[in-house]
Amino acid sequence: SRKEIGLILDDSGHRKSGDFTSVVGRQYIGEIGKTVMVIVTVTTHYYDGKKSFPIEIKLYQHSSSLAKGKDDELFKKKPDIGIELIDRSLSRGLSPGIVLIDGGYGNNTTFLKKLEERELKYLGKIAKNRKVIVKLKSLDEREIRIDELAKSLPSEKFEPVILSLEKPKKVWVTTFTASTSRLFEERTFEARYEC
Repeated sequence: SRKEIGLILDDSGHRKSGDFTSVVGRQYIGEIGKTVMVIVTVTTHYYDGKKSFPIEIKLYQHSSSLAKGKDDELFKKKPDIGIELIDRSLSRGLSPGIVLIDGGYGNNTTFLKKLEERELKYLGKIAKNRKVIVKLKSLDEREIRIDELAKSLPSEKFEPVILSLEKPKKVWVTTFTASTSRLFEERTFEARYEC
């Protein structure tokens, strides 16, 4: 059923030495914690709650590898490739209950609007310095960074959650509603910290 199906959108960098391959460019790779020369692919994966398998994959062509850089007609941003891959999945009849995205996509408001235009629910990470608009008790609104908001919340608002990893990890989690400057309707956000 729809609620059991998830669609994961991700991009993956594969380290390359040298720059002879035309699509190689410099990008930050979280797995190694620095910016290096890589080939990047954007992928979608079907996820049923137990396992995932790839559906679509597309090579991202870094702007530095194109004659006119970002102005080149062949250049596409990763979020644009991501929407293209999601649309291909939808055209095949896949109807995900949720789309799982990482921070590179979660911080892109234009991308999020495109998901919402397709009436897709999504769950993703956003940067801790992302500003949100929260309603105060006085019904006034205040724009504040997510990390500052999380620090201002009383500790009793956070609940402990144990993450089932190879080595279980305890994190403290709270949720709140807020909006952003370009996504006006309120959304649910989660803040967490580790001890």
